[in-house]
Amino acid sequence: MADSKPESKPPGKPKKGGSTRPDIATLGGLLLAAGGILGGLILEGGKLTDIAQVTALMIVLGGTLGAVMVTTPLRTLIKAAKCLGSVFMEHAQEPVQVIEEIISYATKARKNSIISLEADLPNIADPFLRKAISLSVDGTDLQELRKMMELDIALEHRGGEAIVKVYEAAGGYSPTIGIIGAVLGLIQVMKHLENIEEVGRGIAVAFVATVYGVASANLFFLPAANKIKARFHHAMEAKELMLEGVCSIVEGLNPKLIRVKLEAFADGAGEPAKKAKPTEKQAAQPAVAQS
Repeated sequence: MADSKPESKPPGKPKKGGSTRPDIATLGGLLLAAGGILGGLILEGGKLTDIAQVTALMIVLGGTLGAVMVTTPLRTLIKAAKCLGSVFMEHAQEPVQVIEEIISYATKARKNSIISLEADLPNIADPFLRKAISLSVDGTDLQELRKMMELDIALEHRGGEAIVKVYEAAGGYSPTIGIIGAVLGLIQVMKHLENIEEVGRGIAVAFVATVYGVASANLFFLPAANKIKARFHHAMEAKELMLEGVCSIVEGLNPKLIRVKLEAFADGAGEPAKKAKPTEKQAAQPAVAQS
């Protein structure tokens, strides 16, 4: 008699947990801000060359980076540099996608036991969700599982706050560095008081460093800090949603109840979760009574 066991499929690539696309708000905001400032300068009779000063830019950016390096541990500084891409690129992972993935695991665990989820571990893209399900498959106590994963969330939240502080520090230092650049320019101007025309032009050039310092702080560093903070907040909410779902699977709740619970959780976190339309196969199946 032929073996009736189904052939085990080799694990494929992990499913993508969302898509990455350019952040239109960041790009549009920078273009709008730069366009408004430069447009106002031109309407006032100025020229772009009036603020194109390489030395002023070097003083502000070099001085700000140096001050931040003194303030921040090198490891945190490297992480902050890597997070710069998240200001311009948005990783879209909707709560409905997370919920649907968890419901699929809950349905399988209810039919074939939670041990059957071990085969799905290589295909889980999110490391947090993979770890939580791996612990549940290993039979970790529910309270211990929740405690371990909440510790992971707390540590990531702490790391995110440290990265945000790097950009906030840069936003605090750059205006002051700009003033230092202006003072250095004025020192050079004072050496040529015999030529009043050169004095006037030199004062104008000296204050360009102040413009660079204030502009970089208020148009990039501080907004970037807030954007990264929002990204981490969204990521923490997604992890809390995953943890709640995995704990519900371990408790053996009906998948329908898990869906209601997670949708209410997503609504409470400020991310409305749209209900997914049931497939024809799901609609034809009778409701499973909660055990």
